[in-house]
Amino acid sequence: MKFAAVAPILASLILAAGCSSSPESPKKTAEAPATETAAPQPKSPQTFKVRFVTSKGPFVMEVHNDWAPRGAAHFADLVKAKFYDGARFFRVVPNFVIQFGLAANPAVTRQWAKPIYDDPVMQTNRLGSVAFATEGFDTRTTQIFINLHSNQDLDGKGFSPFAQVIEGMDVVNRLYSGYREAPDQQQITKSGNAYLLANFPKLDYIKTARIVP
Repeated sequence: MKFAAVAPILASLILAAGCSSSPESPKKTAEAPATETAAPQPKSPQTFKVRFVTSKGPFVMEVHNDWAPRGAAHFADLVKAKFYDGARFFRVVPNFVIQFGLAANPAVTRQWAKPIYDDPVMQTNRLGSVAFATEGFDTRTTQIFINLHSNQDLDGKGFSPFAQVIEGMDVVNRLYSGYREAPDQQQITKSGNAYLLANFPKLDYIKTARIVP
């Protein structure tokens, strides 16, 4: 899933891997449709914070369970499993989005490949808000994006924010953007950081992501 950055024109598809001449909506590689058992029951508190320590410094997200209950609960499970540790910020499009959420170890990505059901869009995709990337209805898995701009056009495409960056947005804005959309999501899914380190060594990455008081 991949989010592309740019100004007003957003492609109709949800985030796709690879680069394109014009920025697209956040998207990801296709997954199997969600099944009835794929929709997790909300388990998170109403709000909680997640601190990301990155190669450029820390930032903090505040997650709101009532904004997108399924997405918030799923994100909490991923953080508790340390899924994001070591993951690269593989799609960075200035003035649009930063996308990440393919594990350093491809075997871990495969373990979390089962999609969850959508949440209705209750919040707008404002600057600093966080949502899951998607390939279509009920296809959210692990990839998320941070809005680097006020991207309200994404609201009507089903991208449901579940969190907001409340500290360290300056760090988010400094994450390496030189490769933009060049990294291939299918290759990341297949080979993880081995592919990224060999071909895109300047990418910034997550050292740890933990729920904090």
